[in-house]
Amino acid sequence: MANKLRLGIPKGSLQDATIALFKRAGWNIYADGRSYFPSIDDKEIECMLIRAQEMARYVEHGVLDAGLTGIDWVVESGLTVNSITSLTYAKQSRRKVRWVLAVPEGSGFTKAEDLEGKIVATELVEVTKRYFAAKGVNVKVEFSWGATEVKPPTLADAIVEVTETGSSLKANRLKIIDTIMESETHLIAGKNALADPWKVEKIEQIALMLKAAIDAQSQVGLMLNAKKSDLEQVLAILPALNSPTISELSNPSFVAVNTILEESTVREVVPKLKAAGATGIVEYPLNKVVL
Repeated sequence: MANKLRLGIPKGSLQDATIALFKRAGWNIYADGRSYFPSIDDKEIECMLIRAQEMARYVEHGVLDAGLTGIDWVVESGLTVNSITSLTYAKQSRRKVRWVLAVPEGSGFTKAEDLEGKIVATELVEVTKRYFAAKGVNVKVEFSWGATEVKPPTLADAIVEVTETGSSLKANRLKIIDTIMESETHLIAGKNALADPWKVEKIEQIALMLKAAIDAQSQVGLMLNAKKSDLEQVLAILPALNSPTISELSNPSFVAVNTILEESTVREVVPKLKAAGATGIVEYPLNKVVL
């Protein structure tokens, strides 16, 4: 029997972002919306769609060899799994999400201690219980099946909810009074899978390529020409990932410079490069960056 890695793909809000990430990493996953077993163009991987909340359980039990889920759900489960790598991406952005304690605007609640004896609704029940217990605050934590933002003040006094931007909370007239935890997606693996050398190699391959695809999203390549006499001042401007590559050109008075930098810095860097004497400046996208 050929080697197979059983890989869990998070179903729900992370599904589309995860499939897009795999595509950038070099794998095409095809989910038709009806099957929980999407196909993938790698005969060594077998995919299964699993809710992120349940991923740790199936990985820990050995039903899946590895899977992608938020570290929040791993902590919530209380199960022991191995994090292979963190992957900072979410439904709408490339940053960590936050689980926050939120209350109605105008409620008068300003801190966790103000909620003594109150009802708090959340999906993250165990983490929320531990949070209030650590502060010595007695609250009733109720599980929420969804639409948690609409529950205060009628069905709950406060909520613990995940947010990327806070816009949904604001739209429902809620204010954040504390952050309980930050979370990001992790590639996790079970102990049985990590006891198999072939599966370890395959999991590490996936981790490397997913991480490379994520790292490339915020960076761009930049190439330019510069006179050798201007090279020192040109290089002083570049916030290079590593030392820039310098190549000789057919014109012995010039060199080509190739480097990688954060996309957010390009608008500041390019005018400075031009003023320092750089010519033929070209910015280009990156698919993967392996550090």
